[in-house]
Amino acid sequence: MAHDDMSGKDITAVSSTGVSHETAAPGTAVIPSETFENPGFPVHRQRVTDTDPKAEKTAERQVYTFFYLSIVGSIFAIASYMAFPIEDGDTGALRLHTMMLGIGIVLALFGLGFGAVHWSKALMANHEGIDQRHPVRGSEETRARAVEIFKQANEESGFGRRTLVRNTLLGALVAFPLPAVVLFRGWGPQNENPVEMLEHTMWKKGARLTLDPSGLPIKASDVTLGSAFHVIPEGLNESEHRLEEKAKASVLLMRLDPSKLKESAERTGWSYDGIVAYSKICTHVGCPVALYEQQTHHLLCPCHQSTFDVTEECKVIFGPAKRALPQLPIAVDGEGYLIAQSDFHEPVGPSFWERSSS
Repeated sequence: MAHDDMSGKDITAVSSTGVSHETAAPGTAVIPSETFENPGFPVHRQRVTDTDPKAEKTAERQVYTFFYLSIVGSIFAIASYMAFPIEDGDTGALRLHTMMLGIGIVLALFGLGFGAVHWSKALMANHEGIDQRHPVRGSEETRARAVEIFKQANEESGFGRRTLVRNTLLGALVAFPLPAVVLFRGWGPQNENPVEMLEHTMWKKGARLTLDPSGLPIKASDVTLGSAFHVIPEGLNESEHRLEEKAKASVLLMRLDPSKLKESAERTGWSYDGIVAYSKICTHVGCPVALYEQQTHHLLCPCHQSTFDVTEECKVIFGPAKRALPQLPIAVDGEGYLIAQSDFHEPVGPSFWERSSS
């Protein structure tokens, strides 16, 4: 008998033939006792491959043929990448390169997928079963049973017995990532050392600081207190590889009260009357550091919120960046224009872009 603490009255138990309609106290849950009978598993229907050895052999041939097709597709993708290069300005070459590469990757992916699905549907055992839930750490008998189940699964799938199917599957899995490896390598410089390419930027002694994107030179008198300029080296807009060079040489130019600058001895003379120039490329993952807080003199990277203090040589004061922004030494020429004293003295960009100092 259930007891309701609120009313002090007993609640009549529900019979197995129906729910009682007697009045119960408000808030009392009445749970019927009848349950549904477990219908059990449906009658097992055997597949053609279960009863016909010839059909089973045919399905096995189809499976490893799909895996062979996947291997061929992977090789075809690599060969297409090399045989149909992308030519600058040739949209036809780009279209052919994309189409042939796509055909190879599609064959590799679908061959692998169709083979695996057909193997499971036509050859693996398809008897229904129940997997009861157990504690994480089972008894020794349970663990021994687990080993037995793995052996049984191996026997039912034929993974150990069907060597040709197994080996072609392994071959397809090994070959499938290869086109991606080739593609990723193609994103990097070809026949050139990336470290050497990042060794220097377009900045050099005497190069004028110019506005981005106009390329107009900047006079020291144009830079007022609290201002910030996006700067590129003189001649960058005429460069053959303008975007690549800009990605390394972009600079932020700011003017502070000279008394607020805390310059180390080795950087004495790198600024001019409170005007400082720092790389615009964040040392975390290379995002553009483009947000300048005039009152705090902080530079903020909008990608991951790395924050740099301009008054202290752009050291990191917050965020995931691990090193300060590289400083560009600047001076003024005879006409009053800002110029670079040299290139950066340290690596520009993310910390894994290493170079020797020069």
